[in-house]
Amino acid sequence: MRLLAIALGRPKGGDALREWRSRPEFAERMAFAEPCAMTSAAPAFPWQRWSNSTVESAGADLVLSNPDLVVRCADPLNCEVRLSRLAHVAVTPNDRFYVRNHFPVPAIDADRWRLRVSGHVTDSLDFSLPELRHMPAQTLTVTLECAGNGRSMFNPPIDGEPWGLGAVSTAEWTGVALSEILDRADVQPNASHLVFRGADGFERGLGLETPVLLAYEMNGLPMAANHGYPLRAIVPGWYAVAGVKWLVEVEVTDRPFDGYYQVERYVYDRDTPVTRMHVRSLVTAPEEGARVKLGDLTIEGLAWSGSNPIARVDVSVGDGDWLEANLLGQPNLYAWQRWQLITRIDRPGSILIRSRATDSSGATQPPEAEWNRLGYGNNSIQTVTFRARL
Repeated sequence: MRLLAIALGRPKGGDALREWRSRPEFAERMAFAEPCAMTSAAPAFPWQRWSNSTVESAGADLVLSNPDLVVRCADPLNCEVRLSRLAHVAVTPNDRFYVRNHFPVPAIDADRWRLRVSGHVTDSLDFSLPELRHMPAQTLTVTLECAGNGRSMFNPPIDGEPWGLGAVSTAEWTGVALSEILDRADVQPNASHLVFRGADGFERGLGLETPVLLAYEMNGLPMAANHGYPLRAIVPGWYAVAGVKWLVEVEVTDRPFDGYYQVERYVYDRDTPVTRMHVRSLVTAPEEGARVKLGDLTIEGLAWSGSNPIARVDVSVGDGDWLEANLLGQPNLYAWQRWQLITRIDRPGSILIRSRATDSSGATQPPEAEWNRLGYGNNSIQTVTFRARL
């Protein structure tokens, strides 16, 4: 069974976004959302806003108190995973998965929620969550990485969420192929693109043939609120911005989407959009600043690429040559691969580790990724400094 694409984007600028939210079809799409009481100073969203400052939601409370996560912004909630906690298991536990939100999390009544398929189709259709669950299901293990992961390491500094290197996680996603939905709506011959809309107002576009999974489960559990409950898009191999959360509409169109988050943000330059993840590796052990004893040292980490399986990971310790690490487990086109190198440390003092991944196409990490004004796609070779002691 094939997976088919979604397209998302957002109106250009705040005025356009407010205009979209004022349309009758937006109000109709949001009819399932719970109302909320907002202060006069806050924007009038037609759904309940999670207030992370007062921790009104148990889910937000768990995230903010989780020692495995580093909070970069409390409202809207954005947090990354401590690198030492990334590689303990093949998939990231749901409560340890990094969180990226552009707007407050909508509280959705799943019984009233519907996914609409509209636009250049013979039949505009609405699907309930039980209807989606009764369709043929697929489960894919997919790594998601924020396009801004590593932004804080660009020089000169760049405005935006100051991500370190932990805005990445992997899960088993279960759902229905978008192609299954589109086949039922009967896409018209002139269709070429899709627009995905979330209940938070976020939109993003994709080409019609991009493989997409509409996921309602994450690691065997219903999708958590922070990760898109009740339904989100998963676009294997792409930076996670393509995977719109709290999905409420897929519009089939005959032209590329030109919304704000399509053409003004998530672009390297005016002509180069953010799409597939760059090849990358991370050292997860030892941690930055760790103190280790002389003798045998096990260096561990993760590597992934959005386009091809990982072919090798090389590690340099101190001033030594690059050494090929052992790849652990089977390669997965859509998910990270664990790696390990056992070496010997014979002298005390401060020692630098570098890791460099190469995928099967020959693409490899650069010493320094090309700077861009919005800070996306930083796959520079990571360096970790630890201290060896007697």
